[in-house]
Amino acid sequence: MTAEIIDGKAFAAGLRARIADLVPAFEAAAGRVPGLAVVLVGEDPASAVYVRSKGKQTREAGMASFEHRLPADTTQEALLALVDQLNADGAVDGILVQLPLPRHIDAQAVLQRIDPDKDVDGFHPVNAGRLATGLEGFVPCTPLGCLMLLQDRLGDLSGLNAVVIGRSNIVGKPMAALLTQASATVTVAHSRTRNLPHHLLHADIVVAAVGIAHFVKGEWLKPGATVIDVGINRTEDGLVGDVEFDSAASVAGAITPVPGGVGPMTIACLLRNTLVAAHRNAGVPLEADAI
Repeated sequence: MTAEIIDGKAFAAGLRARIADLVPAFEAAAGRVPGLAVVLVGEDPASAVYVRSKGKQTREAGMASFEHRLPADTTQEALLALVDQLNADGAVDGILVQLPLPRHIDAQAVLQRIDPDKDVDGFHPVNAGRLATGLEGFVPCTPLGCLMLLQDRLGDLSGLNAVVIGRSNIVGKPMAALLTQASATVTVAHSRTRNLPHHLLHADIVVAAVGIAHFVKGEWLKPGATVIDVGINRTEDGLVGDVEFDSAASVAGAITPVPGGVGPMTIACLLRNTLVAAHRNAGVPLEADAI
């Protein structure tokens, strides 16, 4: 068996196109375009590349991109003041503070300062609570993208066995909550899980987000499983995922590559969340299945 490759890059391009198609109607109703503010503190090279990409894709979707680049020695008080300013700005629908922040800044304090209704990253405790209790809120972009890829591949996820490897607030926990809402039967595992292969042998869905290169082996998988690899690990061989791709591809029914799988979905879902936030903030209806 050779697994079908799940093309996240192509799916993300389609999602961004649908978002761009919806912007003119919003502009006509609200008198403005949706706006996304991105804050970068310091000169982390990977973060700088990511912020540039976000800005480019935001503008390509017809939205306004507000980029705030601050020096690495910016005080926490100054950063919080900027967040307050963006919270109050009617042209800004979404606020994203790029992580990681310099060590002298309490990232959690900054994330909690963002208005939950502008928290398009879905990291605010209010949005985490909304997700956990089934209320409408913003879901972190990476797990939302994973869910879209799974539903596109499998359709209804009801009753399927899913194992999420990783328990971070950014991916693992929200991914488990989304799969539970989709009526999958969910096991949350991690690097300390005993006898992990035993759990994976029964998993129709595997989402690997543990941050360890080639952690998941192909022989651990149930034949025909759908594997979503969230890992991005820099090695001497380049970027690799948390799944040992070659061995997994010989067993799985479908698998995301690294790169080109989950990564492109993250920014596309950020734009999706920004469009949703704009409609809510402006009181403009948006059909539930539009995006």
